[in-house]
Amino acid sequence: MQNTPPDPRQLVVLTVTYHPDLQPLARQFAALPADAWLIVVDNASYEDEIAAVERLVRARPRSTLIRNAANRGLAAALNQAAAHAFEQIPEGQYLLLMDQDSVPEPGAVESLLTAYAALRERDPRVACVGPRLVDASTGLPHGFHCIAGWRWVRRYSEAGDRSPIACANLNGNGTLMHADLFRTLGGLDETLFIDHVDTEWSFRVLNKGLLLYGIPWTAFEHGMGERGLKFWLLGWRIWPHRSPQRHYYLFRNALWLMRRDYVPRVWKTWAAVKLLLTLAAQALIDPRRGAQLRCMVQGLRDGMTTQPDTTP
Repeated sequence: MQNTPPDPRQLVVLTVTYHPDLQPLARQFAALPADAWLIVVDNASYEDEIAAVERLVRARPRSTLIRNAANRGLAAALNQAAAHAFEQIPEGQYLLLMDQDSVPEPGAVESLLTAYAALRERDPRVACVGPRLVDASTGLPHGFHCIAGWRWVRRYSEAGDRSPIACANLNGNGTLMHADLFRTLGGLDETLFIDHVDTEWSFRVLNKGLLLYGIPWTAFEHGMGERGLKFWLLGWRIWPHRSPQRHYYLFRNALWLMRRDYVPRVWKTWAAVKLLLTLAAQALIDPRRGAQLRCMVQGLRDGMTTQPDTTP
């Protein structure tokens, strides 16, 4: 797939921090193209943490730090960063969505830009591309979410495979798109706060007749939850270990998405099964099972009794 990539000076990287681990954050900044723009939005970390983030931002050219007095959530912070890019960086034509714990492999961002340009040249309906994500704690790939008939599946690439994978959902970390798409679709759904923000975005993109692709020869190291647990089930897999508060948002937001007509039915079925498995697993193995169950049940209640007014 040979093609001239967009100029990195047209790329704006949007990163959100919240009590960040500074080591992977510093590695992320170092792995970005030197000429790319970087906008970091901090969601009310502690003062010493913000000071450390600010030092990293100041050490990198074309970088800006925006501080929030309260935690506005992942979606709102990314929207805030995008709005700043639209107002202050007119040459910024492409957006790369990132989280504080994602680290691109050397050259991965440039490779992602090249792949995006090549796919767009073939088919203008291509809206977003994303890298292969590798779990930071286990070294296992997360795979790409796809629909196969009535099944929601993960697809994994073979070593050296350079075939893009058509996806039904892209993880928000590493999602690359043209800035016009973000403007046209109105940004991310801030009511979701954190979990399933990328899921809802992907389904909104697909609902417009546009396409998502995974680029398996580009890799980003990424952490899911507090840490990833490795287990065997017809192959090695990853179970993300999340806090009770994260499970609240995960359960509430999954039910919210189940109630939206543009969300594929196959995902709704898969999500319902996964919620049940998550509830059972946390009840059996998590030492914080009491707090976990309370937050998951509250998430289910709020997901069934409330629904924000969002129209794609």
